[in-house]
Amino acid sequence: MQLFFRQAGQQTSRPIVWLIGFFAFLNVYSMQAVLPLVMQDFHASPVQAGLTVGATVLAVALVSPFMGMLSDAFGRKVIICASLFALTVPTALIPVAGSLNALIFLRFLQGLAVPGIVVVLIAYLSEEFHSGGVARMTATYVGGTVMGGFCGRFITGHAGHLLGWRGAFVTLALLNLFGALLVLWLLPPSRYFVANRNIRAGFGTLWRHLHHKRLMAACAVGFCVLFSLVGTFTYVNLHLASSPFNLSSAGLANVFSVYLVGVLATPLAGPYVVRFGFLRSLLGALALSAAGLSLTLLPSLTAVIIGLTVCSTGVFICQSATLSAIAQNVSEGRSLATGIYYMSYYAGGAAGSLLAGMAYEGWGWGGSVLSIALMQALAAVIAAVAWRQPAQSGG
Repeated sequence: MQLFFRQAGQQTSRPIVWLIGFFAFLNVYSMQAVLPLVMQDFHASPVQAGLTVGATVLAVALVSPFMGMLSDAFGRKVIICASLFALTVPTALIPVAGSLNALIFLRFLQGLAVPGIVVVLIAYLSEEFHSGGVARMTATYVGGTVMGGFCGRFITGHAGHLLGWRGAFVTLALLNLFGALLVLWLLPPSRYFVANRNIRAGFGTLWRHLHHKRLMAACAVGFCVLFSLVGTFTYVNLHLASSPFNLSSAGLANVFSVYLVGVLATPLAGPYVVRFGFLRSLLGALALSAAGLSLTLLPSLTAVIIGLTVCSTGVFICQSATLSAIAQNVSEGRSLATGIYYMSYYAGGAAGSLLAGMAYEGWGWGGSVLSIALMQALAAVIAAVAWRQPAQSGG
């Protein structure tokens, strides 16, 4: 195994990138599969239970820009590995949470560790690979995040069915520790990283990024994209746990198998993003996702599963296209730029956990679907306006 991973070259680096994405997202959405159990245990409303998801993504949003600056100063590998180890601690404490507020707080702490992985890795890829290689490696990373997101939900759902939701998080804590040790061993150090510890220069770069129109458009699209994903996969669980579906936590975990389609589709989408361009790829993926979302309104479990498959695949391709666009359009302070993007991206996830939940409480699953569809339409408009013209110097 060591020879396979340690060899130089783009192809042999892909498994490492995939693993980092996997372990980063093993935890972020794991609560979704056991949300009905948490609601029952703490007598919580849908929106209150949804905060156990929203707290994590909100923490990611708040820390992401600062983690970019920290990484620009101290390097990529040290931040990635330290963050993976830090993620293990709150995960191990979740099983002993005595109240819903304590659980939400620990989920928030989990989110604080995630930007050191996801933000810094994108900067690492931007520095270590060039041209079409960035898009392909980004697609590999997104494929790992998709598989991690699926496994987090799948493992938690089935372990929760057998051991309760607390026992499920003991399992995740052990997996987190294993992942941190594995990445520490396998990830090669940066070859092209140049430290920048000038704080004033960092704020100057931040100012330029905030006036970079195409970067800001990518951030706005990212907000809409994660709003869609979190809103869909948080509250569809409550929809499927109620009549006429009445699925158990294990059944809900099985529904998340639709993520496996994303695992296959996202890496394959990398070359097409390069071929057709970021804008056309994004608009096509948004249309695909909206079509799948509409199928989930039918009172058929088969139709809901097919709809979720199509919807999630479209969202994953959107993320791959948007991250690739940032890598290609930003030439300085890449880690900071990625941090700004993830701040907006995960703020969208936090908003989705709240607003789609309010829509669910008011109008059921149809209300959640409408709020998500409107956000996808907004993403399409923003991208069409901002990315239609060729990039110009300065944004």
